[in-house]
Amino acid sequence: MIGPQGERGSVAVETAVIAPALVALLLLVVFAGRVSHLDSAVQRAAAEGARAASLHDDPLVADEASSAAVAANLAANAVPCAHLEVSTGTSDLRPGGSVSVTVRCVADMTDVALLGVPGSRTFVATSHQVVDRFRGGLG
Repeated sequence: MIGPQGERGSVAVETAVIAPALVALLLLVVFAGRVSHLDSAVQRAAAEGARAASLHDDPLVADEASSAAVAANLAANAVPCAHLEVSTGTSDLRPGGSVSVTVRCVADMTDVALLGVPGSRTFVATSHQVVDRFRGGLG
């Protein structure tokens, strides 16, 4: 039978064995939360860009408005895009038609690099918006 002297230091050994696994699990949760946040933020930005584009009748103005709305939305949500690409589909830009906006954001993931994840990840979202058929003045 082992007495109290034979178990000395066993808690320290157990902690040393379990601690790295708990840290890895915590980092994995942080990484999953970050990916989820960035994905939903890019989805919202694409929806905002499509809505902004649908308010204009000129394709160039609609493109500029969608790009500005996407950039403002991502900045407001603190999304760190190292490279941001916004493409606006205005081929059906007319009352009753629709516009689409595709957002491609390359986000830096080095702050969770202890997990061995790649340095960046690309998030892509597309949103379609119907142009109001009954609005008065386009502009």
